[in-house]
Amino acid sequence: MEKGNLDLIDNMYQYVLASSLRESGVLNRLRIETEKDPAAIMQIPPEQGQFMALLVKLIGAKRTIEIGVYTGYSTLCVAQAMPSDSYTIACDVNEEWATIAKRYWKEAEVESKIDLRIAPAIETLKSLLENGQGESYDFVFIDADKENYDNYYELSLKLLRPGGLMVIDNVLLFGAVIDSNLLDDKLKVMLPENSIQAVRDLNSKLKNDNRVDISMLQIADGITLVRKNQT
Repeated sequence: MEKGNLDLIDNMYQYVLASSLRESGVLNRLRIETEKDPAAIMQIPPEQGQFMALLVKLIGAKRTIEIGVYTGYSTLCVAQAMPSDSYTIACDVNEEWATIAKRYWKEAEVESKIDLRIAPAIETLKSLLENGQGESYDFVFIDADKENYDNYYELSLKLLRPGGLMVIDNVLLFGAVIDSNLLDDKLKVMLPENSIQAVRDLNSKLKNDNRVDISMLQIADGITLVRKNQT
């Protein structure tokens, strides 16, 4: 199963890319290199990265958090969209993938904007809160292990400023939130039932969470936009 809109026929999807995608050369090279990795399904598609960059510009984000970096494509999309004095906390646990990310961040001359934290993201988020950084971030992107999605959401909500924006990735899980049998054999290994249930639970929680405004969009593997309400 390919990552892309679940019901968009291939030639129409290609038309969307041909008509709207403005992918920089360094982003394109990073995406192509990542496609060779056995875990490449984890990489966001380019139109999602461009959409996130637009969101960051729309809200004037200068302080952001990314939970789940992989090889750094989404981080680079956001960093390129922000001004030179911006700051991103990038959370991951995989040094090998981070090495690829850092190479492309340096090539794109955005490495000074990115503070890479190789540690469990929950620990990093808690440390930010303990250091008095609550309600000081403009934008958060969550795209990591699904079992911890609710933990990431709650901690990120505390770090996000009122009016700030969160993007939660993989909220459709290739259709598995409706029927896990839609997954192919490879995805079934990557997405055990507890991961699928964790996403279902968060989706249900967000529907009724009056702390935020939400919109679930059928972009890529599904994303939910979460705006923290003013207090």
